[in-house]
Amino acid sequence: MTPPASLVVPLVASHRQRLIVFCFLMAALFMATLDNQIVSTALPTIVGEFGQMERFGWVSSAFLLATSAVMPIYGKLGDLFGRKYVMLAAIVIFTLGSLACGFAWSMDSLIAARVFQGLGGGGIMVSIFSINADLFEPRERAKYQSYSSLMIMASGSLGPVLGGTMSDLFGWRSIFLINLPLGVIVITGLVLMLPYRRPTRQPRIDYIGAAVLAATITCLVAFADSRQIFGSLIAPASLALLAGGIVCACLWVFVESRVPEPIVPLKLFRDSTFSLYFIISLCAGSVGIGLVNYYALFLQTTTGLSPSAAGLFFIALTGGIVTGSISAGRLISITGRYKPFTVIGLAMSVVMLFCFSQIGHDVSLVMVAMIMFLQGLSVGFGQQAPIIGVQNAVPRGDVGAASGAVALMRMGGASIAISLFGAIIGTGLKAHPVEIPGLPDIETLTPKILATLPEASRQAVAAVYHDVFSPLFLVAAAIALIGLVAALCLKPIQLPTMQAASQPKEEKAAA
Repeated sequence: MTPPASLVVPLVASHRQRLIVFCFLMAALFMATLDNQIVSTALPTIVGEFGQMERFGWVSSAFLLATSAVMPIYGKLGDLFGRKYVMLAAIVIFTLGSLACGFAWSMDSLIAARVFQGLGGGGIMVSIFSINADLFEPRERAKYQSYSSLMIMASGSLGPVLGGTMSDLFGWRSIFLINLPLGVIVITGLVLMLPYRRPTRQPRIDYIGAAVLAATITCLVAFADSRQIFGSLIAPASLALLAGGIVCACLWVFVESRVPEPIVPLKLFRDSTFSLYFIISLCAGSVGIGLVNYYALFLQTTTGLSPSAAGLFFIALTGGIVTGSISAGRLISITGRYKPFTVIGLAMSVVMLFCFSQIGHDVSLVMVAMIMFLQGLSVGFGQQAPIIGVQNAVPRGDVGAASGAVALMRMGGASIAISLFGAIIGTGLKAHPVEIPGLPDIETLTPKILATLPEASRQAVAAVYHDVFSPLFLVAAAIALIGLVAALCLKPIQLPTMQAASQPKEEKAAA
């Protein structure tokens, strides 16, 4: 019988070397999360150059779609072949994808390059969680994974500011090319310092399951965006996408139940902790990641702030994420309890998103910054628990697959939410045929155009966008509420201590 993840000897015995490896992992996390954040404030500029406002969300959702599709595959590959070379391959792909994004010549080519970049980004994120499981025992892992919030803070705080500033000074292409030196540094460090642990199990790759899973995610995300693509959620092509996603999902379950090494073993769903965190991660990704780009659009269109000035407000958001994540990580490490932080985080998200939906276009920027901080705090509270919970619940041989599945749902929720929120905005703008002096078409609005409009026109734009964003935030609050219900159903499990983790099961039973 495969031992639980909590009974594994650490991959690196030396505490100093473990810290060095962990630092390089955090640098990789910084690179991957920076890419998401840095794009947010530059998107209006990109749309202004290439046009096609209806594809605004796809610049981000294409990256997240590819990331989501490959996460469980990378997790399984790490279980089968060892995590070091899987991680290195992911970083190489991500770096090459960043180079391709920097040389994009149209919106279509940029979206394609973002897909390629996402194929590496998914491997980076899930491999970091899996390697952390090899480096640290459960309670210590909670503490160290909270340090990842420092990287999220750095990328979240610097990303929007860098995105707006670099876009203004050097052009938007520079926001992707900044990943090249970071990628070289991380690859070099991991090659030299991260040991290779060869798994004892016989590698068998579930190619069919991987392909069907990717097709399922693609169909469902495309369906969520079908209002923009086909004009309606009930258009024949939209319904065909939904039907295709359902068929692929059923086929995936059929395949996974029969292959010797499934991408996501169906036996994991027998544990309620894994199943509930599957739902929670979907909802948390929708409101924690899916809304990031729309905060930037909200600030720039409703306040008239420049991309770089709007990016400063993300300091409040990411400051809240860091405060909540570090606090939750430390308290989980001390108490061994992770359910309370999941419940608190989602409950706060419901309240803060409802507050966002009710604020008027004349609200003060201080109030907006305060709400963004509290929303970030709610995201931070629930950030550690899903990965820690499922890694503690599954056997060691399935840690990578379980981590990949939870990360998949988080990023998949973000992908679907980005498309859904984009459809809400697109529909809302078309439902407000307001004549604004100096702006023939509000869907072609960019920060530069907004800055040239007279004050009366800017106020009219702000009013329209406030009316559009109100239902968007209400939908996000409803999604968080679903996650909260699932969180309340979690069992109050306590993580084992280091001493308990080192005892055989028989000794623990006798004690």
